[in-house]
This record gives sequence, C-alpha cells and structure tokens, in this order.
Amino acid sequence: MPGHRIDESSGAPSKSVIENPGPQETSYTVNPRSLLHRLLELDRPYQAFDGEALQGEIRRHYRWNLAVNVAEVALFFLGASFVAATTILPLFISKLTSSTLAVGMVALLAQGGWYLPQLFTANATERVPRMLPILVNIGLFAERVPIFLLVLAAWLALASPGGALLLALLAYAWHTLGAGAIAPAWQELVARCFPVDRRGFYMGFGSFVGTGVGALGAVASVALLTALPYPQSFVAVFLAGAVCILASLAFLARVREPIPARRPAPQSTREFWIGVREILKTQHNFRRYLAARVVMGLGAMGVGFLTLSAIRTWNVSDGTVGIYTGLSLLGEAAGMLILGLLADRRGHKLSLQLGGAAYVFAFVLAAWSPDPAVYYAAFVLIGFGIGGQITSGIMMTLEFAPPGRQPTYAGLVNTSLGFAGIVAPLVGAWLAARAFSVLFLLSAALELSALVILVARVADPRHAPLGSAAPAAERHRGGA
Repeated sequence: MPGHRIDESSGAPSKSVIENPGPQETSYTVNPRSLLHRLLELDRPYQAFDGEALQGEIRRHYRWNLAVNVAEVALFFLGASFVAATTILPLFISKLTSSTLAVGMVALLAQGGWYLPQLFTANATERVPRMLPILVNIGLFAERVPIFLLVLAAWLALASPGGALLLALLAYAWHTLGAGAIAPAWQELVARCFPVDRRGFYMGFGSFVGTGVGALGAVASVALLTALPYPQSFVAVFLAGAVCILASLAFLARVREPIPARRPAPQSTREFWIGVREILKTQHNFRRYLAARVVMGLGAMGVGFLTLSAIRTWNVSDGTVGIYTGLSLLGEAAGMLILGLLADRRGHKLSLQLGGAAYVFAFVLAAWSPDPAVYYAAFVLIGFGIGGQITSGIMMTLEFAPPGRQPTYAGLVNTSLGFAGIVAPLVGAWLAARAFSVLFLLSAALELSALVILVARVADPRHAPLGSAAPAAERHRGGA
C-alpha cells in the first residue's frame, strides 16, 4: 500500500474544469500501446476540480466512497483468507513437495511481491489523470484473474504434483507482483476519496471489517478442508477465494473518484531517480527509519514457516491450520483497531514499535514450542504485528513526506521492503531445512534490532522537523 497524495489549492479561486484529451485515434490497428491507452481510458474526457471545489467534491461523496471501499476491502479480505500465504498455501505446497524452498518461494512472494514493484511504477502512475481505470481495467488481469489458476493447480494435484506446484507458484507470483504494480494507484485513489483527517479512520475501520470477515472465511476454509477429500478440498477453497476477490472489483468500480486539476509536473525517469537519491542523501531521520523498516522486514523471514513448523513438529491437522488462519486474522483485526486508535493520540512510531514487539514474542514462542497449543498464541501475535505494520507502517512513512511527494517516499520504503522480502524467505528456507528454532530465534533477534533503531535513532516525524523537508504543519496538510 503506497503513499497518499492529495493536491492542495495554492490560493487560486475555487473552480471546476473540464479536461479533454483532444482528438482520438481512428486507426483500427491494435497494438500494445493503443490497448494500454484504452484500458487506462485516456481517450475519455473527465471533469477535474480545483481548490474548494475539489474539497467539496471529496466531502460530497465521502459516505458513498467509504461504504463501497469498505465493502471492497471486506470481500477482498474474505477471498484472501481462502488463499492465505501463511497457512493455506504452505499447507497445499507441503502436500505437493517436501522441499522447504517451495514454501520459501510462497513466503518470498507474500513478503516481497506486493512491495517490490511500487517505486518502479509510482512515477508512471502520477502521469495518469484517473486511478480507477488502472485499478479496475488493469487490476482485473494483473491482480484478480491469476487466483483462478490456483483452482487449476489444485485440480492437477494428483495427476501432476510437479505441474501443480509450478502453476501454483506462477499464479501467486502473478497475483502479488500485479497487485504491487497497481498499488500506487490504489493509494492515490484513497487519498483522493478521503479527507486528510479521515484517512486513518478508513484504514483502521476498513481493515478491521476486512479482517473480521476474513476470519469467517478462515472458519469456512476449516470446514471445507475437513469435509472434503484432498485435493477437492483445495479446489473448493481456492475457488471460493478467487470468486470473492473477483467480486470485490465490482464495488471498487463504483467508487466516485474526485479528480484534482492540479497534479505534479511530469518527471523524466532520470529526474525521478535523481530525486530519490537526493532524499536518501539529505533526509537523515528518514534514512534511519528506512533502515529500521528493512531490518524489520528481514526479521519477518520466520512468518512463512510457522505453519510448516507446526505441521512437521507436531503433525497438526488441516483443520488446525485453518484455525491458525482465523487466529492470525483476529490478531490482525485487533492490531489495526487498537494500534490505529493509539496512533491517532500518540503517533504511529509507538504503534509500529508495539507491532514489532508482538513479532518478537511470537518468534520466541515458536522457537520454544513445548506444546502445539503455543502456536495459537504465536499466530495471534503475528497477526497483531501485521496489523500494526499495515496501519502505522504506511501512515508513518507518509508523515515524512512533503506535499506531493508521498508516492515517492512510500514507494522507496515499500520497494526496499520488497528486496528484503526476497532475501529473507530464501535465508529462512535454508535455516528451516536445518532447525526451525534457529530460524525463529534469528527472526526475533532481527525484529528486536529494528525496535532498538526505532526507539533510539528515529524521531517521530509528527513532532520533529526533517532536515530540508517541509515544516511539520505543511507535511500534515498534504500527508497523513
């Protein structure tokens, strides 16, 4: 989930304008460029707003946009619970192969796939006037359709385990990388739809509802995995997930997007990367924060192996794995709600630290593991930590950024986390093949190191000026 941005009036009179892209091409030749042009709806005129007119448009559609966005999140989370990367997918992979590397690939994609592309697509996203065509037309093929390939993989599981494994990894890679590529557009849409002082409420409430509904999906997945024989059970589970994720797109398409007339001037690729280098060079507090987030991301290497550890150490049932999914989602919902409310009062730095501390305790419990019941608490804590990272990891990043630069700052953090998400599961797979306890203790040590950096070396951007960045008041006007 990338950075938020909303363009402010520079004092000019409020007005609304109609922008038309001009003459349309009449050629019937179909090529990739013209197809992309049509998918992005660049040939359609649109109404844009400036100053008070833009703010009025945002307020006018606030309740509608809150309702359809929360409905989209709820259906998406419900679908995602049927293909959970920390439980359901590792369980399916473990039935196809004994290789820990294959499970590590799922963890790699879960932790890095969504993050990795964001900095590389942020600049291109800013050049497109409307975000909805990216999310609906491009997102249909980039993010939603690939989940149906998991259904085919489950159908092939008995006849061709190797082919099913390859197809499952390909489908999940397509889904996560595609979702990451369009993530800057989703974030920009959220910024346009919700006033600055309501974005935190939308993030916390929407995610809370989504994870609550996802917990119901986890209960349904337990029932399906228990009632149906393998691999029909996974065909049913993956199909339920794919249908819900696809159906959620119908709600997203109903969003009423307020389009700002004032947008950042287009940058060349070279100018964009020079700006990124300048941020890293001059923003010392942000650089330390980035380092802490990357170490925290490396520490998450153990998350994808908790289920595999429970299966191989205690031979837990498929139904128990479904319970783990539900507990993780409940912990995540609690983390989003509690830490989101805390962040409004005390800042996102404290909430992020508490989320990191939950990771530390979860990994220590998993390394200790005297009884399979310990994993119940570990999954609740992991979910709580994830909730803190989703809520405060995004919002704290945005508070570092001056107005108009939120996508760049968020993309820089998220893509860095994507690289960490690639390295961490590979190391995790290597350690898991030797001793799960060593993997979990190393994960706990890295998370603890990240906490030390946050506590001792990072100033909360809400309360501290950031070198050459915009003053705090100006940052809040355009940021979180």
